[in-house]
Amino acid sequence: MIIRVDSADPTPAYEQLRRQIATSIATGELAPGTRLPTVRQLAGDLGVANGTVMRAYAELEAAGAVTTARGGGTRVAENPERSHDHADELTVLTHTYISQANALGASPDQILTAVRKALNG
Repeated sequence: MIIRVDSADPTPAYEQLRRQIATSIATGELAPGTRLPTVRQLAGDLGVANGTVMRAYAELEAAGAVTTARGGGTRVAENPERSHDHADELTVLTHTYISQANALGASPDQILTAVRKALNG
């Protein structure tokens, strides 16, 4: 799992983390029982405050996606809550794509053209 925080994205860093981890769980990239990095480790790796990671983990736990046990760390829940309509996953994937396309310097029209082309095969 690769997690990035995009400082150019107006979305708060904790929400960027929460969405990326939630998507990794929903898509099966992170299997049930997988241990997530410690708060300190992930915060250090990403250059964000510990509180940013703690908030993302807390929101994931409140949603039933992860569990935290003293001494056992934070792990993907055995039966993580999953969205049946995949709207959240699509939103995350869309934001990720747009963010990466913007980083390449693509205009909104170029981004839409690429999406339409991909949809039409």
